[in-house]
Amino acid sequence: MTLTTGSRTRRRLLLASDRTDRSSDLWAILQCAADVDTTLTSGIPDRPDGRFSGIVVDINLRSPESVLQVRSKLCAEVYRSMPRLFVLADALHHESMQAWALGATDTISRPLDAQVVLQRVRAAFPDDNDSGAAANANVLNRGIAAAHAVLVKIFENLPAGVPLSFSDVMEAEQEILMAIKLSSLRDWLATVGRHHTHTYRHCLFVTGFAAAFAQQLGMREEDQRRLARAALLHDVGKAFIPVAILDKPGKLDNEEKNEIRRHARLGYEALLRQGGFPSEMLDVVLHHHEMLDGSGYPDGLRGDQISDIVRLTTIVDIHAALVEKRAYRLPFTHAKSFATMEEMGGKIDQHLLQAFRPVALGC
Repeated sequence: MTLTTGSRTRRRLLLASDRTDRSSDLWAILQCAADVDTTLTSGIPDRPDGRFSGIVVDINLRSPESVLQVRSKLCAEVYRSMPRLFVLADALHHESMQAWALGATDTISRPLDAQVVLQRVRAAFPDDNDSGAAANANVLNRGIAAAHAVLVKIFENLPAGVPLSFSDVMEAEQEILMAIKLSSLRDWLATVGRHHTHTYRHCLFVTGFAAAFAQQLGMREEDQRRLARAALLHDVGKAFIPVAILDKPGKLDNEEKNEIRRHARLGYEALLRQGGFPSEMLDVVLHHHEMLDGSGYPDGLRGDQISDIVRLTTIVDIHAALVEKRAYRLPFTHAKSFATMEEMGGKIDQHLLQAFRPVALGC
């Protein structure tokens, strides 16, 4: 919902807080970009009646009472499609997890940086003056939809014997690269995180990180395409792993881990039989779990036996896995994930990892 004053259109936001005095600094910042109605969480209207373009939630996410009040309101059908920006008191896992569980569109953290807040507000709640932002959002959605369509062909059609072609992947790659270029990796991850789960989410995360990494490295457009398409297909072998194992809500036992490890070779063999896929893509599918010290699988490759495109994919694959929500652990922050990979030492290419730093820490 936007308000029109003369020829100017302005967004209108609802700021919900469990302590309005604590939210006064946020209210002052939001006023620079929107007309803001403030309410206690207990007073969130049952029916917003199209008055607001979005809701900003500033509560103690460790308070069961505040969380329950917000959940009871925002789970209603009238709020389901409304974008929602949550304010975190800190960057701890619990706060972030609770916000996403409440359907966060995006999050910001205290201490508040006015410029960052306004940037995120304009991205989350575009108004009629933000035609560029709206257009970029459409590009983002098209990119994710194109990638998702490939994943449907992989995980639903391939096991049923419906072939996957290289052209299927090529049709998606340009949409993916354009989405990352014109929106942002943060927007890609936030949108994927809201609408996709489990294996689909992981593949889309890896694809987003790979596209952003390729652009950060200044790769030629064709090389960007090569990395994006390889990332999109890297886990194709999981189409042949039982869903009960892929979606198990807990840690895998040793037998299940061995079954999961089969996905690299299963995917490679499926694409090889299909034919038409470049050798470097087959290399990524088969070897993205190899480690430079020889401790990876399935072939125990080491050092120069591992190609550059595999090394790149391995880095984004590991980072994506660490920052994702999993049933058996909280997600790592991007900073913690990056530090964890630094501690892996000679297992992964540390020079490439440092080149990945701006991508990983810029989310």
